[in-house]
Amino acid sequence: MILFSLKKRLSLPITSWQLCLLASIGGALSAMLIVGFTMATTALQELYLSEKDNYNSISELSRFLLPIFGAIVILLVSWITGYKYLRTGIPFVLHRLKVAHGVIPLRNTIHQFIGSAIALASGFSVGREGPAIHLGAAFSGYLGSFLKLPHNSIRTLSACGIAAAISASFNTPVAAVIFVMEVILREYKVHIFIPIMMASLVGSMITTSVLGPAHEFEYFQTIVLELEHFPVLILFAIAIGVLSFGFNKYLVATIKHSEKYHIVSRLMLAALITSLLSYVVPQALGTNFGAIDFSISDNPSLFFLLGLLIAKLIMTISALGLGIPGGAIGPILGIGAIAGSCTAVFIQSYYPDVYLTSDFALMGMAGMMAATLNAPLAALITVVELSNQLEVIMPAMIIIGTSCIVSGQFLGNRSLFVMQLEIQNLIYRKPPLEKSLQRVGVLGVMNENFEIINQLSEQQKIEHLSQLEEKHFLLEQVNDDESTSGVYYSIHNEVTESSESHTNNQADNSIKLTQQLLLPLHAQATLMEVYSLLEKKRKGAVYIYGDNMDDVLGIITFAQVRRFLVEGNIN
Repeated sequence: MILFSLKKRLSLPITSWQLCLLASIGGALSAMLIVGFTMATTALQELYLSEKDNYNSISELSRFLLPIFGAIVILLVSWITGYKYLRTGIPFVLHRLKVAHGVIPLRNTIHQFIGSAIALASGFSVGREGPAIHLGAAFSGYLGSFLKLPHNSIRTLSACGIAAAISASFNTPVAAVIFVMEVILREYKVHIFIPIMMASLVGSMITTSVLGPAHEFEYFQTIVLELEHFPVLILFAIAIGVLSFGFNKYLVATIKHSEKYHIVSRLMLAALITSLLSYVVPQALGTNFGAIDFSISDNPSLFFLLGLLIAKLIMTISALGLGIPGGAIGPILGIGAIAGSCTAVFIQSYYPDVYLTSDFALMGMAGMMAATLNAPLAALITVVELSNQLEVIMPAMIIIGTSCIVSGQFLGNRSLFVMQLEIQNLIYRKPPLEKSLQRVGVLGVMNENFEIINQLSEQQKIEHLSQLEEKHFLLEQVNDDESTSGVYYSIHNEVTESSESHTNNQADNSIKLTQQLLLPLHAQATLMEVYSLLEKKRKGAVYIYGDNMDDVLGIITFAQVRRFLVEGNIN
């Protein structure tokens, strides 16, 4: 009874402490999984690296063989889990949120955990936020599925798991919330925002307690950009807009043209490209952290930074485009930082008394993330939290706004995730009507005033109808020879206008029995499923069942759904 009341509460699109509690629990599970994923990746690197992401510490032959060996292990994992479960990462999560309420197949999740850990440890230029988002959404979704919660609340829990995973990965709780609302859900509702915020907070707390309070971007110095630097900053933003357009274009083209080849050929080609480039530019190996640290702190030449930027672009496009499991945001931040360092070295002769490398690297990260993902607010909050400086807001807004305008309006660039979804033929859009109906579960709005009858005469049915109050239903169960479950019909009464002036006996005779088949629908469903079943006839009703189809819980008519769409009220 308590669980049923909880499900009814969660079916409604309203703020509830119950959903916040479940979001915190799911967020904690997701965060602990991400901490375990991070520790597993670090442990693998410690087997052959003296320092995290420092691939200069191993020989050239080892650097060459490492990605190839990693690709072979990833292929082995793919063969074990099944090749049809290869889809992973943020685009796949966006797709599952639309078509399956955020529930992700377990084999995809296993492949994501093991395959991404191997890819990150093998030096491929992929990020860990893609696996984190996948794993966070999956485990919070599994919690909702285990409890058999309504689909609308499972979707919210999956979003909460994503926020907790991002927060646990980078220790940026505010940026995690904004990213989920702006990029993942692309909508703002208070009843969703609050549990997502709680889950993100829990994720950050778990990371802090296990891995410490610091994040991996604390080498940024206090920002010194002033008004005199803004013209150069605007020119840099234009360049970042062009760079983000090129990155998206060639990555999507690689995905499109490589689909006709088998996964073995694709992954081995990605490994070979990474291995060859590691000979020349070992700093481009791995996630973005090593490349950012090197470009800021080691005072490299402009020529070498340009080589590092090109190598990072090729490594990232080949790895992600050819199917190496991992995320795109980490490399995008790294590419932006390297581009910023190149700009800072180039203009250093004009500003010899000011060290601008750290500032332009940070601005490059903001502009590249905003223009590539079409997520300006998430990019702004990200660089604020990563740098721990509010002074970064004004220059970051300039570069984010300029780069997004150049990339989007003048070059026609769109979100990388949307482009990936389209090229892979994955559904990611729903019409407004469907989105509205998916927010409401059937348990919260069904009519529970009904009576089930069996094998009654017509006169007995009339007597039952005359005793029922308004909005009460009379259901007749008819045995179905083809199944063990019964078939339910709703019985209505139609009284003529003249019946009110007749005697009771005459009124009874004026009752006209009508009967319509009730379609079964599981209690986890939303109003969208009700609409889908009844929209052709635009009338009728469904009955909601629990553990089995004879466990009738309530009735929902098409008139109720129509009333919700028109008035926003189903009662």
